[in-house]
Amino acid sequence: MTTPALLFPGQGSQSEGMGRDFAVAFPAARAIFERADRVLGIPLTEMCWSRGDEVNRTDVAQPGILTTSVAIVSVLQERGLDLARVPFVAGLSLGEYTALWAAGSLEFDDALRLVRLRGEAMQAASEAIPSSMTSLMGATEDQARAVAAVGARVGICQLANLNAPGQIILSGEIAALDAAEAAAKDHGVRRTRRLVVAGGFHSECMRPAAERLRAALAKCTIRAPRVPFASNVTGGPTTDPERIRAQLAEQVCAPVLWEKSMRHALAQGLREFLEPGPGTVLAGILGKIDAEARVRSAAKPDDLAAALTA
Repeated sequence: MTTPALLFPGQGSQSEGMGRDFAVAFPAARAIFERADRVLGIPLTEMCWSRGDEVNRTDVAQPGILTTSVAIVSVLQERGLDLARVPFVAGLSLGEYTALWAAGSLEFDDALRLVRLRGEAMQAASEAIPSSMTSLMGATEDQARAVAAVGARVGICQLANLNAPGQIILSGEIAALDAAEAAAKDHGVRRTRRLVVAGGFHSECMRPAAERLRAALAKCTIRAPRVPFASNVTGGPTTDPERIRAQLAEQVCAPVLWEKSMRHALAQGLREFLEPGPGTVLAGILGKIDAEARVRSAAKPDDLAAALTA
């Protein structure tokens, strides 16, 4: 059996009831949700499973997605997944914390507390500055930068996610995004779409959140990854714990270089990937980067039979 690389999803992959089917079917998954409730001192499980739209709050979605992904991995470990043999890990934005847990850099309890604080801080920053994010459909990086520059004349406006060819997202203040969207067609961008998000993530709108997170990270133990790990901030491998600490704080304001990190993995000869977590967003993104790369899902218990099959 070929051990796949692991890709962990970020915010946006959440849905009401995520992980409940695993927790019902597998004691190991249920134990992870129970532990999350104890560590955070909040009914996270209930908030994710039975409080309707509450799961979409940034401060709930972030620890909820991490907990769901870890619960799924715990079941996969019972079925033979050896995290020490995984050839590569990465996570999109929030998912980077799950990737670092899988790589042995962060303890689950620490990762959970950090992403809860991260979510709270990002929610607060979103409420302080009216901001959002806009997807530029089919844009090249040069086109996206030109459009962002128009918005930046009005206020904060910058590239937030470079996910795949033609899938670039801007982030910033509302008025700046309005200006950028109005200028998009003039710069060859065929269509824009304002995202339904709490605020302008991965932009300077989040600077207060980044500083709160930096202070919390300074008190947290971070170890060198025991398997190859790629950072969102650089798009390349990072092994030094202090660099990881700094990058996790900066990641809140910096663009997510997901396409670059996936091309790094592909350049190492990797073609087998597994997405343990809610949804299949990352599988779709990687398909746009390399149609020959294979990404299995582990979003549902029914996926497990095929998840670790070569």
